[in-house]
Amino acid sequence: MADVAADLSTDMAPRPAIRRVYTQPVVLGSALLLAIALIVAIHAWAPDVAAVILIDKNRATYPLTVQNAMWLVLGVGFGELLLRYLDARAERRELANGYLPEDGRTILQLPDLRHIAARVGTASQNGTGERYLPRLIQRVIFQFQSSRSVDQSHTLLNSSLELFLHEIDLRYSMIRYVVWVIPTLGFIGTVIGISLALAFAGAVDIQDPTLLAELTKRLAVAFNTTLLALVMSAILVLIQHVVQAQEERALNRAGQYCLDNLINRLYEH
Repeated sequence: MADVAADLSTDMAPRPAIRRVYTQPVVLGSALLLAIALIVAIHAWAPDVAAVILIDKNRATYPLTVQNAMWLVLGVGFGELLLRYLDARAERRELANGYLPEDGRTILQLPDLRHIAARVGTASQNGTGERYLPRLIQRVIFQFQSSRSVDQSHTLLNSSLELFLHEIDLRYSMIRYVVWVIPTLGFIGTVIGISLALAFAGAVDIQDPTLLAELTKRLAVAFNTTLLALVMSAILVLIQHVVQAQEERALNRAGQYCLDNLINRLYEH
């Protein structure tokens, strides 16, 4: 047992905690500024045809256009996805902190669990308390300390993983709203454009030879908002699925890490 304790002390030497540097207001604020910068860049350098499609440059109310509102909402969506990506990366890095023994011979008993719980608690106070892996380890250890049952600890691990999966899903609520609201804004812009085009048609002489060409031009601009919105939404959904898969994969690895290096090493006596 002395050798095992020595191995635990060596393998589980404290390592620096990874702090979260990027907070939600900073990331979302930066994303909005980048969206505004992109609008300005399109206005300054994009060809007129592209500028009309992307930001409705020729609109009388410019820069107050539906397209510009869509770009701002898209910026919020990308900011939320960046936060989710940074969290997923931080979750993966937790596996490198060496909270649990990873050799092939260590068996964990109650004194060892107290040592692990103290170390995980210290790491949590240093900025990793919201991460899945420290929470899983603490829950399993506390359950085993109270019940002395590996089966109950295993059941708690599975239940916690299910709860954390639901927690991940809840974190994407804002992104799902953004994915919904962008096409909605596109349809609103199209309806507004059609209404203005019909109002124009009713205000000019029906015998005007330029009426059809002008009306077609205005309708084309109206449908640009829906086209742009669908493209934005498709891109956002693709990135959402990629990032969410990474976050769920990080949770899956945390669960496997606890199963292999904690549950399977517990010793009932």
